[in-house]
Amino acid sequence: MLGLVGAGGIGLQLNASINSLAWNQVSVIFALIFATVLVSEWVSARVRHAII
Repeated sequence: MLGLVGAGGIGLQLNASINSLAWNQVSVIFALIFATVLVSEWVSARVRHAII
């Protein structure tokens, strides 16, 4: 799902942050990715439930 909306850029930023050992940035990026996945899954479940 994330790849379809352009999350490749997030992966590049994550990789750059890991390579530069910027652990605060890595934590924030992981938290944002996790929150995005949770919200998209929640919306998807609501839509599926409304359709079925």
